[in-house]
Amino acid sequence: MPEETYSHWTVVNVVFTHLAEQGLHPTLGDTGDPGEPAAALLRALGIEPAAAGDARIGEGIRQELAELRAALLDEPGPE
Repeated sequence: MPEETYSHWTVVNVVFTHLAEQGLHPTLGDTGDPGEPAAALLRALGIEPAAAGDARIGEGIRQELAELRAALLDEPGPE
């Protein structure tokens, strides 16, 4: 069975939505970058956050940008 992947921010959003529906007012990173508090929340739920997120999304973005550069700037396209 292939391993499931999902955005870690989706998990954080689900947790925060649930807490807000219960009348709570959660905050995350109210003193700056929310990345580390979000990672701590995920670890508490037994999820190991990936620093790069979903690699498939990043690769798709890189591919699309390369295609745009090739089409608009006459640069070599993706190989």
